[in-house]
Amino acid sequence: MGKGGEDYGERDQNGIESQNQGDFFPAWAKEVKECEEKYGVNREFGLSSADVEERIKIYGYNELEKHEGVSIFKLILDQFNDTLVRILLAAAIVSFVLAWYDGEEGGEMEITAFVEPLVIFLILIVNGIVGIWQESNAEKALEALKEIQSEHATVIRDQKKFSSLPAKELVPGDIVELRVGDKVPADMRVLNLISSTLRVEQGSLTGESEAVSKTAKPVAENTDIQGKKCMVFAGTTVVNGNCICLVTETGMNTEIGKVHSQIHEAAQNEEDTPLKKKLNEFGEVLTMLIGIICALVWLINVKYFLTWEYVDGWPKNFKFSFEKCTYYFEIAVALAVAAIPEGLPAVITTCLALGTRKMAQKNALVRKLPSVETLGCTTVICSDKTGTLTTNQMAVSKLVAMGSRVGTLRSFNVEGTTYSPFDGKIEDWPVGRMDSNLQMIAKIAAVCNDAGVEQSGNHYVAGGMPTEAALKVMVEKMGFPGGLNKESSSVHEDVLACCRLWNTMEQRIATLEFDRDRKSMGVIVNSSSGKKSLLVKGAVENLLDRSTSIQLLDGSVVPLDQYSKDLILQNLHEMSTSALRCLGFAYKEDLSEFETYSGDEDHPAHQLLLDLHNYSSIESNLTFVGLAGLRDPPRKEVRQAIEDCKAAGIRVMVITGDNKNTAEAICHEIGVFRPHDDISSKSLTGREFMGLHDKKTHLRQNGGLLFSRAEPRHKQEIVRLLKEDGEVVAMTGDGVNDAPALKLADIGIAMGIAGTEVAKEASDMVLADDNFSTIVAAVGEGRSIYNNMKAFIRYMISSNIGEVASIFLTAALGIPEGMIPVQLLWVNLVTDGPPATALGFNPPDGDVMKKPPRKSDDSLISAWILFRYLVIGLYVGIATVGVFIIWYTRHTFMGIDLSGDGHSLVTYSQLANWGRCESWKNFSASPFTAGSQVFDFDANPCEYLRSGKIKASTLSLTVLVAIEMFNSLNALSEDCSLVRMPPWVNPWLLLAMSVSFGLHFLILYIPFLAQVFGIVPLSLNEWLLVLAVALPVILIDEVLKFVGRCTSGWRHSGSRKPSKYKPE
Repeated sequence: MGKGGEDYGERDQNGIESQNQGDFFPAWAKEVKECEEKYGVNREFGLSSADVEERIKIYGYNELEKHEGVSIFKLILDQFNDTLVRILLAAAIVSFVLAWYDGEEGGEMEITAFVEPLVIFLILIVNGIVGIWQESNAEKALEALKEIQSEHATVIRDQKKFSSLPAKELVPGDIVELRVGDKVPADMRVLNLISSTLRVEQGSLTGESEAVSKTAKPVAENTDIQGKKCMVFAGTTVVNGNCICLVTETGMNTEIGKVHSQIHEAAQNEEDTPLKKKLNEFGEVLTMLIGIICALVWLINVKYFLTWEYVDGWPKNFKFSFEKCTYYFEIAVALAVAAIPEGLPAVITTCLALGTRKMAQKNALVRKLPSVETLGCTTVICSDKTGTLTTNQMAVSKLVAMGSRVGTLRSFNVEGTTYSPFDGKIEDWPVGRMDSNLQMIAKIAAVCNDAGVEQSGNHYVAGGMPTEAALKVMVEKMGFPGGLNKESSSVHEDVLACCRLWNTMEQRIATLEFDRDRKSMGVIVNSSSGKKSLLVKGAVENLLDRSTSIQLLDGSVVPLDQYSKDLILQNLHEMSTSALRCLGFAYKEDLSEFETYSGDEDHPAHQLLLDLHNYSSIESNLTFVGLAGLRDPPRKEVRQAIEDCKAAGIRVMVITGDNKNTAEAICHEIGVFRPHDDISSKSLTGREFMGLHDKKTHLRQNGGLLFSRAEPRHKQEIVRLLKEDGEVVAMTGDGVNDAPALKLADIGIAMGIAGTEVAKEASDMVLADDNFSTIVAAVGEGRSIYNNMKAFIRYMISSNIGEVASIFLTAALGIPEGMIPVQLLWVNLVTDGPPATALGFNPPDGDVMKKPPRKSDDSLISAWILFRYLVIGLYVGIATVGVFIIWYTRHTFMGIDLSGDGHSLVTYSQLANWGRCESWKNFSASPFTAGSQVFDFDANPCEYLRSGKIKASTLSLTVLVAIEMFNSLNALSEDCSLVRMPPWVNPWLLLAMSVSFGLHFLILYIPFLAQVFGIVPLSLNEWLLVLAVALPVILIDEVLKFVGRCTSGWRHSGSRKPSKYKPE
């Protein structure tokens, strides 16, 4: 964890004067009077202007810091912190210098000489631009965090109320008034409630699934953030009530300020993806190999540019040819160009971009390309509960009504997990035949309710309290007496049709609003029968205490005896232990004081309603009718997704800010815990985890783990420890409190619907449907993409090994240079590019999610695969050099006539000693044709072995292109034969091969391009020669694959180590 995580607790305990005196003042644990004295303020008068000015000097403005971003110069330098890029840069610089030197020597500079360095520079520039663009987006999460801050506040200063003071001018000690809908401008201590209740939506900061009731009463000093009921925090929203508060912390000292610091720290500690680490390792090995091979080439050819004589046993009379030295230096540069897969960065980017499109179709929106590959090696998914594993929509899951006689109850399971009235039904429900008891429950749930539900696109959203919205959805599923139900009514036009009918029949004339003492809400209604009645819902225990009777199935009312009460409480206990939040329903029809009341303020009964202390007596002698169990239900598909994770060897850890019992019940239901598991060691609160002596041992346990009541620092610590232990961690979240851990994780996954902008900007991937199962689908896609990437990386590297072998053999045999660097660059970038990209479209393996995740230290290329491609590479070298020698030394090969162009034959000895041509006697060369061109060597026959090699060089290049096209078919599968996996399983590959051959035809048969690349057109017989030499590469690899399949058992048993974690 970065510094932001390490000193979180220390900052958390710094009160107003912590920056100066260092004393700790926990305002949440102190009485209101003590707080006012500490901050030197009176709630009636507020701070004076002089106090404010002084405190702004001490504490600064109430705003989040703007961290200095990374300079553009450093971003540019960082792009070269990559081994492959540095090798490319060195090759480009050397190529440029040599091209310049050759031009100076020859008196003219041809643009063709500069094609190679310019193309490499272009690759580096594009790569750098993409890298800088990605990194410059890294700090956007901090900007999004500032947007959720309040801009204005209602403040009391100098005995006056300022209703729109800029929030950034708040200082500790300010007195602030909060109303419904206000965004809290700073961390504040509640001094007193103006309304009977105050509820704040702080889930985005603390992870709680519903709005939290606030009070002015102090709590224990060591209470966690969720338990600080007398504190309101910056960035949260008031959803009910109004109050007077005292500002205790501003700016970076607020809870949201701490999150800001943690995001910044996490951004500083971002690590390379597993693929980038492997490519860097590959680049380092490549650098070493290039160095060794270049040194060997020089040693083999040192005799051509450095000669000496032995005099008296000592070497003397050294002769050095600078021209030949630079020629062999150019060969070394060509070797470097051949060894580096220049097209690899472009092909990887293309494959990852295609992966993002596939994932977008599965509702996973990838913000950072490397995340596609990283997902494939995820070993641990740390998931938030609320909104990811659950729907973040309250729903009634159980309804308990009274039975037909005393001492009996009826229980109904309610299906559905959303606010849609059409999502599920009530099991065993008497449709159209609702008895009096069920009608009363429906009436109370519909009328004693201030929430609403409306359709928004394909979703249904709640207006008001989520629990009340869930009750209205339940009423719609219950239907209406007389047969009105969701199937027969035009409900698509009126979502809450039944509720509206109940409200038409029972017209509300007064509301007894909820308060924390009696824990209930009541409404007085004027029913269609003309009678006044009181409908009440609230905490079951409280309603039972104020009830004297119960209503049975047929509507008859009987006294509430102890047995019935115990039975109801027993059901309540069972539902509560299943993490259901229970609400009871009751009514009262004997309202003598309100018999003539119709809402008139002058009526004597109205005075009773103005005093909250009267509400308990009004809501007495109730008739209890039933109770409902509500919860934030798990998503239907999550259980199967958890099973898929287990099969794939991925562990799931649930980290939530919600309470322990609720979280454990959900984890049991979705399969994170098995039904009879002992979870005492697997389910801890964030505070309990932080108190463990050996946290890593706890995290290494098999199976799922749960961390409830987790704060931002706990989430960061868990992610940090998992990463230290070698895990690849995917972290999900939607709130502000999740942003630091999202930034720190290998893959940060934010929620697209419920997620805050802060979480989205800190993430690598956004779920369009907020669904955990989408993550599992994305992991499967990531694994498939990685397998395909391995296929094209193997293909490109095997091609490069072939090119290196070709140049090395050329230098070792001493024959003229077969291919020039610009030709090799063309092959690496253009002709290899389309097939490599097409390999990214290989169909996924059927068992991709049945295998354990690959280890982060698994090599891209195993020893056996490397051996295979060394064999293939050696054949490529022999074929390309061999066809060069065949053209010079043979007029026929395998029955193919090559004499049609009229070229002269030379001996192999002459070809190997071509540098001494001037000393040969009677050497002559006939003119030969290539297309419409005629090459004549009357002026200097030795030019036949220099510029006259153009036809042989063209044959070498074409053989290289053809072999690499056929080799791409070999790369379709690591071990599977082309007989079992024919080329047409990936039609894109066949199209790509056609494109590459087409591009090669272009440079062969368009004169300008042929001149740029130093090649000439080929005849039909010469094409037959190319195919005869190229096709055997398929047969060779088929034999190697067969050997691989036969020996795979002992090879894997020797290399396989026991898995660190056993899938359950």
